[in-house]
Amino acid sequence: MANFIDRRLNSKNKSTVNRQRFIRRYKNQIKKSVSDAVNKRGVTDVDKGESITITRKDLSEPVFHQGNGGVRDRVHPGNDQYTAGDKIARPPQQQGQGSGQGEASDSGEGEDDFVFSISKDEYLNLLFEDLELPNLERNQLDKLVEYKTVRSGFCAEGVPANIDIVKSLQGSIARRIAMTSGKRKDLKTLKKELEELLNDKHDHVAKVNALKAQIKRLEDKITKVPFIDTFDLRFRNYAQQAIPTSRAVMFCLMDVSGSMDQATKDIAKRFYILLYLFLTRTYKSIDVVYIRHHTQAKEVDEQEFFYSQETGGTIASSALELMDKIISERYSETSWNIYGAQASDGDNWADDSPYCKSVLLDKILPRVRYFSYIEITQRAHQTLWQQYDEVAKINEHFAMQHIKSVEDIYPVFRELFRRNTEKVA
Repeated sequence: MANFIDRRLNSKNKSTVNRQRFIRRYKNQIKKSVSDAVNKRGVTDVDKGESITITRKDLSEPVFHQGNGGVRDRVHPGNDQYTAGDKIARPPQQQGQGSGQGEASDSGEGEDDFVFSISKDEYLNLLFEDLELPNLERNQLDKLVEYKTVRSGFCAEGVPANIDIVKSLQGSIARRIAMTSGKRKDLKTLKKELEELLNDKHDHVAKVNALKAQIKRLEDKITKVPFIDTFDLRFRNYAQQAIPTSRAVMFCLMDVSGSMDQATKDIAKRFYILLYLFLTRTYKSIDVVYIRHHTQAKEVDEQEFFYSQETGGTIASSALELMDKIISERYSETSWNIYGAQASDGDNWADDSPYCKSVLLDKILPRVRYFSYIEITQRAHQTLWQQYDEVAKINEHFAMQHIKSVEDIYPVFRELFRRNTEKVA
């Protein structure tokens, strides 16, 4: 069987075929570098490409070479130190097999490292390769194309209810002008001649009567042109326009009380950005709603959501109630795919935690595709975690994970959205 290899160069002398082959061959090393990069990069450039470093030993291939043992005869030109039969000391072994000339840098990249860049699409493909959206079966139904009726100009046929009066009258006036312009011009000329004959002192009775007859015929022809004809009618035309239904809204809920410092908020922000990038791979249109809360909840913009800080206690149920209110007012669950993510350090009034569980089970979870809760803390879990843990045991659309440091963000994200291998099989 013949194998065909496409070696045509792409733009800038890059071969896409060879590039993809290289990525497949060293996929494990590349994915490890991508996973490490998520926690090291700033939140503003997480959707860009990445520079991947692969050590030289991972790129090496097996080769045949001459060993150090055995008897070897060598001729050294210019020898003036040894004679036949002298024993020559074996040269010392070199440390390491690399060919780099410089020392390794403090960032871990020496001359023996191979560094190359991957694009944004390649980066995201590797980042989310074995992840999937939970409850994806229902989401697929929402990707069916729907249509809405929109105005699409005018047409010459239609039902009486769609007649456009202004457009029809404009057509009628234009038609009557076009059909009578020549007759009106002739009529004006004949009337002028008749007036001149009438003003003349000589007798022109026969000629005057002939002109009057011509004028009468022209006026009759002009009068017979109908004011409006079926040809003039214009009807409003309507067309069916396809509209994408794969719309999603992502609710970001976060505690901003005094116990949430800026480092904790940065961890939450990275998690939210990963979730947003993940959703953009499935949905064309995504709205993001930011809800911050302490004892009271408020919908804010992104800047205020991540960088403002309040003092006082925490009532987490206020954010859940506001989320339910916004869904009812703006995001119907029949038209939108709703996702929720809540970040907290676990602090909450003890009496409020059971109410949070009730709001989740009765109001939020029946309306959303998925709801994830991350608790960012070094302390032991408190009442909010305990109540949410009971929710996770009885509802498959709810998941929760614990984050202790920045390095836990990506592993926790993968755990929340790991592919269900049993369902795939």
